[in-house]
Amino acid sequence: MAYTYSSSSAAPVGSQYCVCRVELSVSCQNLLDRDVASKSDPFCVLLLEVNEKWTEVIKYTLDPVWKPFTVPLQSLCNGDIEKPIKIVCHDYDNDGGHDFIGEFQTTAIKLCEAHDGLSVEFDCINPKKQKKKRSYKNSGVIIIKSCKITRDYSFLDYILGGCQLMFTVGIDFTASNGNPRDASSLHHINPMGTNEYLSALWSVGQIIQDYDSDKLFPALGFGAQLPPDWKVSHEFAINFNPTSPFCSGVEGIIEAYSSCLPHIRFYGPTNFSPIINHVARFAAQATQQQTAGQYFTLLIITDGVISDMDETRHAIVQASKLPMSIIIIGVGNADFSAMEFLDGDNRMLRSHTGEEASRDIVQFVPFREFRNAPKETLAKAVLAELPQQVVDYFKSHNLPPIKAEGV
Repeated sequence: MAYTYSSSSAAPVGSQYCVCRVELSVSCQNLLDRDVASKSDPFCVLLLEVNEKWTEVIKYTLDPVWKPFTVPLQSLCNGDIEKPIKIVCHDYDNDGGHDFIGEFQTTAIKLCEAHDGLSVEFDCINPKKQKKKRSYKNSGVIIIKSCKITRDYSFLDYILGGCQLMFTVGIDFTASNGNPRDASSLHHINPMGTNEYLSALWSVGQIIQDYDSDKLFPALGFGAQLPPDWKVSHEFAINFNPTSPFCSGVEGIIEAYSSCLPHIRFYGPTNFSPIINHVARFAAQATQQQTAGQYFTLLIITDGVISDMDETRHAIVQASKLPMSIIIIGVGNADFSAMEFLDGDNRMLRSHTGEEASRDIVQFVPFREFRNAPKETLAKAVLAELPQQVVDYFKSHNLPPIKAEGV
């Protein structure tokens, strides 16, 4: 299918929405030895606005190199990069009576001079020793090896910054669903005008459509024979317009779904990989973006066991590298253990060749657990992991919101 996705920008992100973090790498040289029988066990403390941030304790050394650590800019200096902050060095004692070695005062902006291989050095000063001895220089040197202030954007930051969630629906039309004219079929539309497929579409679609400005969504079907030659397709537009499979909002998807039911023959098998690869092709184009402009979400509604499990696993592993997530809603009472396997909550999914997914992008929810619950409950469960998946992708690729103020 040859078509493109559109996008537009939303309101800009204000700095008040973002969390800024300071990433620090600290070491010392020639610290004053405060232990009699051995060398000191030094650690550093950042005195924050409301509490303290400790480095780890390194045993028996006067030249410690601590692991890099991160503190919120707000906690460090109330967001004011020119406000004085203090770093204190101690010799650790098990009884809690840690021996003071020295300290220095600086600002976040001064710490940030340590970057690109350039370090910033500060004398570690013990004020009492400094007053007593004219010859006193320091109690060692504290070295800031690197300091970087980064923006820790939230899901809301990306959405308000103009990111579009490109929503695609995939619907299972395999024979295991039953004849839609039969009341026992999962695709049978009851006198109330609904079924489990429609309920799932309404619950999720009504929320996610608000994250796409044009509200035009591709709606695809799989597992059915199509007229006029009745060949099986696992990737067809349910509006029967292969060059423009878009439906206007959730209402448009439901209208196209209801209209196509009498014109197709349910068949099989239940193959997921074609529709996953279909969306992945467009998500791959979005990897060229320089900002967080587009993220693709595929909602698959299905009733049964996957027939192309190896191909599906491979498709998901490849899609995990892209700005893309997959939501699977299982309708009916089938065995959905295979779907649980694809949802990598407890361990990262691997393809049949052993390649591991870059991240967890699949969320599976069985509809039967929500049949008697409010629609909002199903939507909450289905969309629970999507915000963090969006953040994780853009963060790992260092992509800021389209509209975001600098630090």
